[in-house]
Amino acid sequence: MNDKALLEGGPKDLPDRIVPVPPPGNDVKIEFLGGYEHFRATPRSSDTAQGTLPVYEWWERTELPS
Repeated sequence: MNDKALLEGGPKDLPDRIVPVPPPGNDVKIEFLGGYEHFRATPRSSDTAQGTLPVYEWWERTELPS
């Protein structure tokens, strides 16, 4: 089992598209520019330079309290 996931969608300038896989049932949450980008698991996988990875797709952004 691979310990990384590929992120699709969301901000074009997100620095990392390959990230550690969260525990099963959890979304990936990335802190970015004063908020969080949220990605959900999909049934898809994608071939990358780091192997075949599960794909997580962007679904929402939440803002950090100011």
